[in-house]
Amino acid sequence: MLRKILLVLVVVVLVFVVAVSMQPADFRVERTTTIAAPAPAVFAQVNDFHNWQAWSPWAKLDPTIQTAYEGPPAGPGAIYTWSGNSKVGAGRMTILASHPSDLVSIRIEFLKPFSATNTADFTFQPAGNQTVVTWSMTGKNNFVSKTMGMFVSMDKMIGGDFEKGLAQMKAVAETAPKQ
Repeated sequence: MLRKILLVLVVVVLVFVVAVSMQPADFRVERTTTIAAPAPAVFAQVNDFHNWQAWSPWAKLDPTIQTAYEGPPAGPGAIYTWSGNSKVGAGRMTILASHPSDLVSIRIEFLKPFSATNTADFTFQPAGNQTVVTWSMTGKNNFVSKTMGMFVSMDKMIGGDFEKGLAQMKAVAETAPKQ
């Protein structure tokens, strides 16, 4: 009887491991909005980490969060580190590429509550007096994230945060004094 139970457990574990290994190796989450502000004004919100406090969907989740800035104040090489409660975790963002009014590409290194390195891209497309902003994040799924993905997708986990962040960015950029 014990052998049958062990055999069933082994089969269940093997089926689970095979199912997890068949999950996608990569993920991509993307959201887009249109902001009634010129591309340079919207670009400035992303290209300078000091501006993120006003619109980041995670900025207000921990009032005691510890943050630091390194490198140049904006653009390539600018670094933002954070350490906070379980809702925001800890990590580091580094701007890898910055093309005025077009693209900001960021390496995000999550340290807590889990370790991962992903890439976030913000693109800015002028549309008359408005700017179409797309925020995307791509990364690799390890075994743990593939397992989690069987129950809840990365899109469902952070897509809403992207929508909230873009809405807050829209409010900030549209109410900022015109230059």
